[in-house]
Amino acid sequence: MAVPRAKTSKAVTRRRRGVNMHLDAPQLAECSNCGNLVRSHHVCPKCGFYRGRQVITPESNG
Repeated sequence: MAVPRAKTSKAVTRRRRGVNMHLDAPQLAECSNCGNLVRSHHVCPKCGFYRGRQVITPESNG
């Protein structure tokens, strides 16, 4: 069985693991009703539409 010659430092271990543990930016798509950028498979907070139909009534801020 192979035995490591020396202890792997915390910096080396964390550098190796950190490559795969990053956050990706959310995928945005245009709302088909108002053109606002929305996350995929989510209701548009601006107009309240999802897949071409009104799902919620948007809150009016003002």
